[in-house]
Amino acid sequence: ARGLASDMTDAVCYAYTWGFLQYLRTTDRGIRRGTALGIARDLRPSSERIATACAKAAADLGFRVINCGTIPTPAVANFGITRAIPTLMVTGSHIPDDRNGIKFHRLEGEILKADEQGIREQSVSLPEGMFSPSSGAFVADSFRLPDYDPSAHDSYVQRYLDFFPHNCLQGRSVGLYEHSSVASDVIAQVLSGLGARVQRFGFSKKFVPVDTEAIRPQDVELGREWGARGGFDCLVSSDGDGDRPLVSDEKGNWLRGDIAGILCARYLGAKTVVTPVSSNTALERSAWFSQVIRTRIGSPYVIAGMQQALRDGARPVVGYEANGGFLIASPIEAFGRQLAPLPTRDALIVALSVLLQASESRQPVSQLLDRLPQRYTASGRIQQFPSALSRKHLASLSSGDPEQDRAAVEAMLGEYFGPVAALDNTDGLRIGFTSGEIAHLRPSGNAPELRAYTEADTPERAVEMKRICLQALESWRT
Repeated sequence: ARGLASDMTDAVCYAYTWGFLQYLRTTDRGIRRGTALGIARDLRPSSERIATACAKAAADLGFRVINCGTIPTPAVANFGITRAIPTLMVTGSHIPDDRNGIKFHRLEGEILKADEQGIREQSVSLPEGMFSPSSGAFVADSFRLPDYDPSAHDSYVQRYLDFFPHNCLQGRSVGLYEHSSVASDVIAQVLSGLGARVQRFGFSKKFVPVDTEAIRPQDVELGREWGARGGFDCLVSSDGDGDRPLVSDEKGNWLRGDIAGILCARYLGAKTVVTPVSSNTALERSAWFSQVIRTRIGSPYVIAGMQQALRDGARPVVGYEANGGFLIASPIEAFGRQLAPLPTRDALIVALSVLLQASESRQPVSQLLDRLPQRYTASGRIQQFPSALSRKHLASLSSGDPEQDRAAVEAMLGEYFGPVAALDNTDGLRIGFTSGEIAHLRPSGNAPELRAYTEADTPERAVEMKRICLQALESWRT
């Protein structure tokens, strides 16, 4: 559930939470009066108010609310999975702070598309007189969140301190770009707890909408500036709610999320990797994995793909998205220990895996990338672009007639990229050109944005392709 913070009124958030919990009562036998519900939130100005409205709905339904405080989404999800309780996270993730949202988790993890539909179908009657008819705000605000419970925070930190060897990062130096990420403290605690020297910088009291899939130019420059100081093995950061990583090489150049995902999957010994169609094809070209499964974009689709892979066989099964968020579907065995599944996006495991891989191989992070097939991706977005308008234009290129669609795409982009070899409508329109280059056009699933993803044999060409695509897409506004 996501939208403008002004539209996420107390009444709306109360109703969504009530619908979610009411739905769980019909689908999970273990959900009954007195069941605990974990609630966490990010650092946006509106998040505490929204969390309070969610907690009020849960309390009125007879749930016992656990206030997990300001912690990352994977931390509260991990808490729910290990305790076998539902949880929710108040966050707008990477979008600007005039927006916010609620992420819902069942006992076993994220809700999937069928759950979304089930929640929408719930009938909810708001208590008479509880909310202002004009603003949707509570008429009386006497309800407060319970006292903070550190259990979710502590168990997430301990998850990694217990799995990785003691002092395995001894002698490593890491720069932590804090900005306004709710994950900063946790990242610092885990890295330093494993022996790394951590230097923190870039903290912001004002929320910063860091999107790890469309990195802001100012964040690119900050990374290079900090990297130029020397002495860091890498820089690490995450988006606002800590489920999408930013990891750099030793020079402060941020790695693409889908490249970091390949390195993470290899380090963890994965046999099956599930990822959306938009991720870099270096995954298949590396030949490091027994099976690769491609899905639509979005963690629910990746999770569904991982669930199918678990039924089919080859384990360990992991998944990742182009934004770098990494999911673990089956236990990981290493160091004589076991890392439990966490089938929701996580940023911290990526930073740890990349840093440890470099440390164990005694190579800088930049040299890890040399092991991969040289395929480069770029992505960009046009903001404030209505989703309905995006779908309308993409439909004109996806009529179902292959020859007609190929001709339409070539009329739009052929001058720049050459003949079309293949079209894929799995999610938006993914275009493969005879040159081997790829362009993927897709409306965002959670914001009024139109995105372009490109892939080529050099980083310069991928960026140039992105520029051309965005320029072409701007003409769709008229």
